[in-house]
Amino acid sequence: MVYIVGAGPGAEDLITLRGLRLLRSADLVIYAGSLVNPEILKETKEGCRILNSARMTLEQVIHEMEDAEKKGLVTVRLHTGDPCIYGAIREQMDWMRQRNIPYEICPGVSSFCGAAASLEMEYTLPEVSQSVVITRMAGRTLVPERESIRSFAAHRATMVIFLSAGMLKELTSELLAGGYGPETPAAIVYKATWPEEKIIRCDLKDLERLAKEEGITKTALIVVGDAAAQTGYLRSRLYAPEFETEFRKASSGGDGDEKEQKTQQIGE
Repeated sequence: MVYIVGAGPGAEDLITLRGLRLLRSADLVIYAGSLVNPEILKETKEGCRILNSARMTLEQVIHEMEDAEKKGLVTVRLHTGDPCIYGAIREQMDWMRQRNIPYEICPGVSSFCGAAASLEMEYTLPEVSQSVVITRMAGRTLVPERESIRSFAAHRATMVIFLSAGMLKELTSELLAGGYGPETPAAIVYKATWPEEKIIRCDLKDLERLAKEEGITKTALIVVGDAAAQTGYLRSRLYAPEFETEFRKASSGGDGDEKEQKTQQIGE
């Protein structure tokens, strides 16, 4: 059996309980190079064979999986974050299916969630932004024209941009051309949740300069949009005293309700 496991964004304790159980049971672990915190690998059992896929081709990865399967071993293919986002897992699953290798996916905590936690940020703020675009700049892997940075920028939604920290000049140009203003709130999160994490909060126009000053050229997420400022939002209607749900009746607005509302406003 092959388990495709999300290792989480970086911190060794952000792998899921299921992922940790599978990792501890593995006879072979093929992990995604410098993207996975090596501290997580200390959870493997004695005698587990560990391979770094950064030095391997897809063909070599599949060969190792196939060989382990013939021997009746358990393989964990350990990806960073959640494997469904830029994990290149579709091609692995197709190859395994062709070879009758059984597999299962264990989801993980994506780095875009880890970045939000580090920024103490809510991506979906009422009256500010209710949509999150997860995308990347075109590089050696092309991006469909309909999904270009420029076309997404026209929506002015919250954007979380992967795999683009080395192209910030071009990225900024595309974001500005698409419709974001130069003063649009932005952030750079380098190695979210890792011990060496760095956070830069800035305006869009300053992305390239500040990243260069900090020596950030890779392994960073870029967050762009008004939500990055975490201001100007309306209170959630779900928790407003006058909002009725199937679990709570609307309040009449008496003294006790005013006290409850004030407490909720401070807490939220």
